[in-house]
Amino acid sequence: MTDITADMERFSTFLMDKMFQLKEGESVAISADSGSDKLLVEALMKAAEQAGGKPFVLYVSQSEYDGQAGMRVWPAKPLTAALSHVDVWIDIQSIVMLYSEIWENAMAQNKKLRYLVLGDTGLPSLIRTFMSFDIPTLKSLLVKVQAMVLDTKKVRITSQNGTDVSYDIDLAYAFDYDDGDYSEPTFGTAPGYVNIVPKLGSMNGTIVFDELMFANLKNGSVVFEMKNGAIVSVSGSKEADKYSEFLHSFDDPNMFKISHNMLGLNPGVRELTGDIVEDERIWGGVDFGFGHTSPMDMPPHGQVAKSHFDGVVEKATVFLDKKMLFSNGELSISELIPLGQKLLKEGI
Repeated sequence: MTDITADMERFSTFLMDKMFQLKEGESVAISADSGSDKLLVEALMKAAEQAGGKPFVLYVSQSEYDGQAGMRVWPAKPLTAALSHVDVWIDIQSIVMLYSEIWENAMAQNKKLRYLVLGDTGLPSLIRTFMSFDIPTLKSLLVKVQAMVLDTKKVRITSQNGTDVSYDIDLAYAFDYDDGDYSEPTFGTAPGYVNIVPKLGSMNGTIVFDELMFANLKNGSVVFEMKNGAIVSVSGSKEADKYSEFLHSFDDPNMFKISHNMLGLNPGVRELTGDIVEDERIWGGVDFGFGHTSPMDMPPHGQVAKSHFDGVVEKATVFLDKKMLFSNGELSISELIPLGQKLLKEGI
């Protein structure tokens, strides 16, 4: 057995046993496409079988873009029928079904569903992101941060890269976190964040990205000017011009609107790697999502868009009203610092 195979089996077993806590007879759907790691598919199948589960694979065509844009190539009715009756769904497609009609309907109809999106995240990233912390300790930190957010009226985010943006809180919208416990019905993503859906039309300011999906920031910068919750200009370098063209190509005004903001608190993620699933959770950073927003997160109707994309600002300073949560990427609230120190020590 190679080291890679051993690590894949170790990750898959940890996921099934410790995070999903899979029970005898539970069904496990694994959705994959031509860009998926077939060795990981096999490792997940084996781990699910060893845990007493009944796994199967849904192998679909690879879409050009995530979410609703994939409906052109995915067979919606049979996929929705299957996913509406499984106990666990692990999405390791390279172009994921997250936020598509298939996903929305499966999540709405299947009240027992434990869904986890992994996308095409590589094995080293999966190990860093999922296996570098104690779940109860991370949960304790995330619960405290979420409580502080719920007691906040305005969030302001700045960074030494030039970011300075703020938005209002709407308590009618979703506030959630992911600590890696997928043992109950859940919309699971890689753990280590608190997620906020900003009040509609409230975000204003400047976002200077350190990482942005579908952009090569090694070739230049991309800066969004936000006004009343939407991108009103894209500036920077030639890369910004390309990105503006990309956004306009959807011919969808909702692709310009903010969807969510994540506060990164995964102790295993200390620097940007280029893998957006990992980097969204970078310790002391923030993620901004744009485009489609589920009705679960923005009731009652959500924000329907043709796709969804994310960008990251690392080493952020985050204000919850006048309380400073992060200072240049470090926790700065006294009651949170010991939990952070413990997690960071474990995540080394």
